[in-house]
Amino acid sequence: MKTALIQMTAGDDPAVNLVATLQYIGEAAAQGATLICTPEVTNCVSQDRSRQQDVLQLEQDDITLKALRDQAAQLGVWLSIGSLALKTGDADGRFANRSFLVGPDGRIAARYDKIHMFDVTVSGTESYRESAGYRPGDRAVLARTPGAALGLSICYDLRFAQLHRDLAQAGAEILLVPSAFSPVTGAAHWHTLLRARAIETGCFVLAAAQTGVHPAGSGRARQTYGHSLAVDPWGTVLADAGIEPGVTLVDLDLALVAQSRGRIPSLHHDRPYLDPK
Repeated sequence: MKTALIQMTAGDDPAVNLVATLQYIGEAAAQGATLICTPEVTNCVSQDRSRQQDVLQLEQDDITLKALRDQAAQLGVWLSIGSLALKTGDADGRFANRSFLVGPDGRIAARYDKIHMFDVTVSGTESYRESAGYRPGDRAVLARTPGAALGLSICYDLRFAQLHRDLAQAGAEILLVPSAFSPVTGAAHWHTLLRARAIETGCFVLAAAQTGVHPAGSGRARQTYGHSLAVDPWGTVLADAGIEPGVTLVDLDLALVAQSRGRIPSLHHDRPYLDPK
């Protein structure tokens, strides 16, 4: 299976980001990719809630979703839209951080709302309270396609091993981890965590990422780590996109999933145990 990871430096203007996204997807399809993955918040990277309120849309109105669905149908590819920041109509005004899997007919095959919110203090000058602006999801999502079964997650979900184990035990062969990782935690943990999730589950891991300093018309500009990764079920890094925006192609041999799980069948070795005291 030929797949593509799209690495972007999206800003806080969805219309501008869309132009770049369509170009990257077109390049990936022209090179033969049949599963194309974009990063977290493909449509808008912003830390300014007022700006988000001005530019984000409801799912049914979102210009990025419509255009990417049309392009997937035109190109006949499977498209993982890593996530879109969307209005929800919730009374508290919080947004959704929602991933979409779009089929080659342009239809939405699966939706996933990010479960775990990035509420952390990375350093004295870098902190995030994602739950202040986004509502968490409450459902794990497995999507079955003719090529492979895909487990959906987003960024901070990466740190919750049980979610990915549950997806693998439900049948996932590929774990999708679109991200906009902090440079500090990325340098320390990104490669290790992605390799660990692959090894623990016997899945391929595809992690399309945001990178660089993101243009901001208002508020503080955000910086992300980059290094979109593809990891095989044995934990080998197949591709690392570095820090430049662009398209990274990688071929997946799905036979390696069964092979790796056969060598170490830990997904079948769960045992009940008493809670720690």
